[in-house]
Amino acid sequence: MSERLLEVRDLKVSFATEEGVVQAVDGVSFELEAGEVLAVVGESGSGKSVTAMTLMGLTRGPNARFEGTARYKGTELVAASDEELQRVRGAEIAMIFQDPMTSLNPVHRIGDQIIEQIQAHEEISDSAARERTVELLDRVGIPRARERVDNYPFEFSGGMRQRVMIALALSCDPAVLIADEPTTALDVTIQAQILQRMRNLRDETGAAVILVTHDLGVVADIADRIAVMYAGRIVEQGKLDEIFYDPQHPYTWGLLGSIARVDRPRPARLPTIAGMPPSLAHRPEGCHFRPRCPHEFAECVKTPPLESRVPASPGHKDRCWLSVEDKRGEREIVPGEIGLEDKKGVGAAV
Repeated sequence: MSERLLEVRDLKVSFATEEGVVQAVDGVSFELEAGEVLAVVGESGSGKSVTAMTLMGLTRGPNARFEGTARYKGTELVAASDEELQRVRGAEIAMIFQDPMTSLNPVHRIGDQIIEQIQAHEEISDSAARERTVELLDRVGIPRARERVDNYPFEFSGGMRQRVMIALALSCDPAVLIADEPTTALDVTIQAQILQRMRNLRDETGAAVILVTHDLGVVADIADRIAVMYAGRIVEQGKLDEIFYDPQHPYTWGLLGSIARVDRPRPARLPTIAGMPPSLAHRPEGCHFRPRCPHEFAECVKTPPLESRVPASPGHKDRCWLSVEDKRGEREIVPGEIGLEDKKGVGAAV
């Protein structure tokens, strides 16, 4: 059986602002096992990155409030001291940040930045740390790694900088790798290369991956399980084939329906989800997706629990008051229409 590395229970993160209290994360729960890829999907502002950064202790501040638990191999992360988090961060749980240009220090050579992280967690000589850095850069596909280890970030393209960020995150062999939008602003060819590198590294090291993204095309190509977030809550979660073959939440239908397809005639206009995401300081009562949902009815003013409603798939959970029969009759996405048999086409289409 796989080892459970991370267990998050009822995590809540709020920030006091001039507009009021922003509930960025509202009762998020999930587990992560060794070697597993969990994709956290949703629009900008849904709480994906805040959830990931909270696990690293990067959202702490005088205006932040936290509830719930996040246990990594039995160690509590939410209530851990800064010193305890410092030992875990980078060494046990590492993160690939969204923008490599602003995450890498522009006035330091990339090799020095990776060496600094290695030596922050291990007693190792400069020469040994440098040799490991060269190996890491070569491993993630940086050509002429021994020469380029002394280059500055501006001397690399966007895709190469992202590979440097992956090397930096893997420098201490973490058990959990958090990748926050690792393919954003990259063209589809480089996206495919980055995802292939992440798959290879996952297979080689056995590290678990939390992939934060809005791109279901990317998800279809790499994830084992998916958690769909909206307005701070997980609204649907399940295995990859459950989400793609039998999506249960109207928001998930909208995400799937907005994927461009290369195997279909080009539509005059891509389908979109009506309206705008709600303010997290003034969220709608009951189901947060209610104001944008074409299937809203009286029950939606109550908050739906995240629970399994498909008898054959007990691990497939969603927050929607519609019955399973009603959902399958209402949704426009036909089960299997965007399925695993053509998922590479989906990824290539985005």
